[in-house]
Amino acid sequence: MSDPQRPRASLRTAVVWEVLKDALERRAKATGRESAGGGAVHGALDVLDTGGGSGNFAVPVARLGHRVTVVDPSPNALFALERRAAEAGVADRVRGVQGDAHGLFDVVERGGYDVVLCHGVLEYVDDPVEGLRNAAAALRPAGTLSVLAAGLGGAVLARALAGHFTEARQALTDPEGRWGSGDPMPRRFTEDQLSGLVRAAGLEIAAVHGVRVFADLVPGVLVDTEPGALDALLQLEEAAAELPAFRSVATQLHVLAERD
Repeated sequence: MSDPQRPRASLRTAVVWEVLKDALERRAKATGRESAGGGAVHGALDVLDTGGGSGNFAVPVARLGHRVTVVDPSPNALFALERRAAEAGVADRVRGVQGDAHGLFDVVERGGYDVVLCHGVLEYVDDPVEGLRNAAAALRPAGTLSVLAAGLGGAVLARALAGHFTEARQALTDPEGRWGSGDPMPRRFTEDQLSGLVRAAGLEIAAVHGVRVFADLVPGVLVDTEPGALDALLQLEEAAAELPAFRSVATQLHVLAERD
């Protein structure tokens, strides 16, 4: 379970990171690029992280030896990314560019990346269809897209367990999956909705995972004080991630897809 290269906020990122790390390894082996000496090597990939912020995934990906371009609209986030990459010793492999999903090709190359991350983006963009199509268009042939977005079921369950039954029902019936005007999340997705967007972008779905199925519902004091609780919860999250019944109530949904 332990992995020194995994992002530190393990409960929130573990499932996604393990899936992503495996996908990066497979893609690197498949590229068959040549070294300076002319031999085929499992070399570095070109990775694009749209909305990558301060580098929660970009820096660990760069630690694996890949080149990462982060596109984010926030100058503050990009400044934090630069500092974080420097502290991790990967500043030469991480590049931050100010921009957003809709104007993506104003700042990066179309069809120039082996892997594209679209994490926490579709909830906030004006047009998720366009945002995802742009992310897909940034891929090279046979490239891999990693999409992470807020799940509707997790929000409904969380509101109901907190005793906010009217808000839970509102989220369940609202077209954007919001529980009210005070909801900080602009948009949530069901698995069918998110998978449909990915397929509409011309990609083939390789895997779907539920993220934070239990982590947001378990009292923090239990995880912090009970010996072995964190590792046990982590194992439970990973075991439940691929099961449809648990994906439907996850806080986030992760879709791994490939371009033909």
